Amino acid sequence: MTKKVSFHTFGCRLNQAETASISNSFARRGYAISDRSESSDVAVINTCTVTANGDQDTRKLVNRIARTSPNTKIALIGCQAQLQAEKLAALPNVQWVVGNARKMDLVSIIDEGVHSPDARTIVDPISAKSFTIANDGIDSRHTRANLKIQDGCDFHCFFCVIPYARGRARSREFWDLIREAKNLAAAGHKEIVLTGVNIGTYEHDGKQFLDIVDELEGVNGLARVRISSIEPTTIPDALFARMGRTNLCRFLHVPLQSGSDELLFKMNRRYTVADYREFINEAFKSVPEVCLGTDVIVGYPGETDTHFEETLDLLTELPLNYFHVFSYSEREDAKSKLFDGQVSPVEIKRRSRVLRELSHRKRQRYMERFLGTTVSVLFEQKKTEWTGVTDNFIRVRVKSDSNLKNEVVPVRLEKVDGGEMTGTIA
Repeated sequence: MTKKVSFHTFGCRLNQAETASISNSFARRGYAISDRSESSDVAVINTCTVTANGDQDTRKLVNRIARTSPNTKIALIGCQAQLQAEKLAALPNVQWVVGNARKMDLVSIIDEGVHSPDARTIVDPISAKSFTIANDGIDSRHTRANLKIQDGCDFHCFFCVIPYARGRARSREFWDLIREAKNLAAAGHKEIVLTGVNIGTYEHDGKQFLDIVDELEGVNGLARVRISSIEPTTIPDALFARMGRTNLCRFLHVPLQSGSDELLFKMNRRYTVADYREFINEAFKSVPEVCLGTDVIVGYPGETDTHFEETLDLLTELPLNYFHVFSYSEREDAKSKLFDGQVSPVEIKRRSRVLRELSHRKRQRYMERFLGTTVSVLFEQKKTEWTGVTDNFIRVRVKSDSNLKNEVVPVRLEKVDGGEMTGTIA
């Protein structure tokens, strides 16, 4: 009887890209892919450990699967598996714990050890060599595809454990990522999102990040290329000239983390407030209607009221359109764990609320600029209405009896509704 496997992904787009590739490796091996862990022989959980919440999410899901489907065997893979293998192996129904070095081999690992009564833990050292990926990330459930171009990081920000979970920075072989991009487009994906840990550092065989962007411009059927989160010190100015003039989306998500030079230094970030301000203003000036987003950490050890006000003032001043606000999360392997000056949870919650409210207001003002205009929307799915996104990352809803999935359609924007806009097909 055909074995069934389900997949659950926590964390970043890189994890999503890897899950899609791993899922396809199981399908090629003859497994049936299920949306429900309760009806699966194996449930694969691709874990995240950037924050304590990511760790908790894994444990909650494992306990739920063990309670509702006691015969389902669980495989825990990825970043949390790399750093907390022993803890994870002790959780109920966990049969495999596989770190980042071997998780792309998961189907072979499971087929070899499916009858073992004990958890099989594989946490190998992570190579720093360039890499290829055997199975493409074609995903019929999603319109937009994630393309992994890079892994690992050498920056070692003091709040971050990713260099320990994913290893040294390394790049995917250029020919291999272009091959997959063409296959994704041929399979019907009209938008590709370039993903990795620190994608702006891409370098392989003389090719750099801009070479990827330029090569993807000529891929048949590929309407859009979107850049996922990218570090401010790694983006060449020449990138701006391609946005809106090629298939490169007018969108940049550039982490800030703090608007205080003192805290940026304590975080081991590689830029100053002045550097960041100059970059964001240049992007805003160079790319009409660009959407600019950022990440910010609240409650980093030593963050005083003055530091927070500096961050608030900078976020108010800059032409940023939204922020992801993260409460500082102490990580076992991060250097910031050794720092004094812990901020109280109550104050972290207050400061986070202030920044989220500012983000909401800026997002609303950004969308209001497009009222009455006609934009191109790549539609993804229908619940009560069809929803999709513009190239500059405005989520749009329309009513239509037509099948709009994976279609790029002109829409006249008529109303701002929460974090989305509504309109009618032009």
